[in-house]
Formats: sequence, C-alpha cells, structure tokens
Amino acid sequence: MFILTLTYLGSLEEIDALLPAHREYLERHYREGRFLLSGRQVPRTGGFILALGDGLEELREITRTDPFADSGLARYEIIQIAPTTASTLILDGLAAAGIHDIASVQPAR
Repeated sequence: MFILTLTYLGSLEEIDALLPAHREYLERHYREGRFLLSGRQVPRTGGFILALGDGLEELREITRTDPFADSGLARYEIIQIAPTTASTLILDGLAAAGIHDIASVQPAR
C-alpha cells in the first residue's frame, strides 16, 4: 500500500484548468482497483492518494501519467506503507481490496 502526496508547483488557475483531466486519471485508477481514497490537502497546496500497487516502480509509472505531473504543475512523493491496525469502520473495505492480516480496533460510540 502507498500514500502518494502531490505538491502543486503551478498556480491554482493552472491546476484548475487541468482538473477535468486529473479527475479522469483518478477515475481510471479507481476503476482498476489501484486507488482507494484521494482528496485535497488543506490548505490547497496539493493532494493525496491512498493506493495499491505491486511496487514502487509501478507507482512511479502511474504518477507520471497524471496530467498534473506530466505538465510539470505538480510533483509526487511516494511512501510505501505496511498497515498493521485499522478501524473496523474501514476494515471490510481493506479486506475487499485484498489487504488482510490487519488488527482491528472498534471505535468508541
């Protein structure tokens, strides 16, 4: 599993102009089962993606095809992670994505 962080290098106007193409990029990888969660950083200086992949090089190739990165308007940092504990609120979703052997913690209600 990987955390991908994007840092914007261009203006928000430039970013917004490529937003439709970026959303298509995201949707394609969601459909293929690679992306699990994504969104903006606050303040809006970039974004993040929780992703699945077979290795660091595969994720590098995937991030290179993002219109933001391809145009030079954003750069990615890729962090490989090995989750060990998860809230029961998301454990079923992780299991459906093929991620097992994670301890569960029931949140207080």
